[in-house]
Amino acid sequence: YGKNTIKFLRLHREGKKHLVKEVEVCAHLRLTSPQEYLEGNNSLVIPTDTIKNTVLVLAKKNGIPSLEQFAIDICNHFMTTFCQVAYVKTYVQEVPWQRLCEDGVPHIHSFICVPDGIRFCEAEQCRNGPLVVFAGIKDLKLMKTTQSGFEGFCKDGHTTLPERHDRILCGELFCKWSYGECKDFDFDCIWKKIRECILEAFAGPPDCGEYSPSYQKTVNCIQMLVLSRVSQVQVIEVVLNNTFYNVVDMKNLGLTNDKEVLVPVEAPYGSCACTLGRKKFFEV
Repeated sequence: YGKNTIKFLRLHREGKKHLVKEVEVCAHLRLTSPQEYLEGNNSLVIPTDTIKNTVLVLAKKNGIPSLEQFAIDICNHFMTTFCQVAYVKTYVQEVPWQRLCEDGVPHIHSFICVPDGIRFCEAEQCRNGPLVVFAGIKDLKLMKTTQSGFEGFCKDGHTTLPERHDRILCGELFCKWSYGECKDFDFDCIWKKIRECILEAFAGPPDCGEYSPSYQKTVNCIQMLVLSRVSQVQVIEVVLNNTFYNVVDMKNLGLTNDKEVLVPVEAPYGSCACTLGRKKFFEV
């Protein structure tokens, strides 16, 4: 049981310069006894209002040095404060506020919300067990208008999809990774590096791009690049929900439409997912 959607803004002042973190937190506990379920005995139950207030107090006292560290702080508090807590799981996601810049000069106290992917993390711990930390990015919308195709696929009597060697590749990406044994990592730096890997693997070199023969291959390229460059990541999951575009037929309007006007196919849409990890991690 626990408390969901604990939303708040943490404002930190450094003189005239302000820093903000707006987050949403979900915190859940499992107790050593199910007596509140079986017997209606609430003597071990930590009220969800207490859970909410604890999250707010930790934000006030400790700040939010990183999403992952804040999730770890919440887990540590409940595990060390209440002996009846057997398991804690904390989810934290961030509202993507970025500092506003005017003529290249960062503003000291103004921000803009940029929907370029939502950062999130999870931390969970069992009593006498290791602390496990996951992090990720979701709702990241990506598109490239060429250097993508889909050919040589299996066909039967139900297949109507034509082969394409030049199409738009567009989708909404979800990516989640595990750090394995949690150490003193620079979580902010690692998250930014992984995001850069995602964008690079999706797009390819800026002057020419890189051909994608399928959504599946693009997913794998993202995972392989992250694992090759970020040693702290042990397992990475990527889900790419696809958005397809159809070229509008303008012959009746007396126009030739050379893939200049397209409409998105709202539903159904495709999706591909893959989880990839280091061999040593799966052997443990």
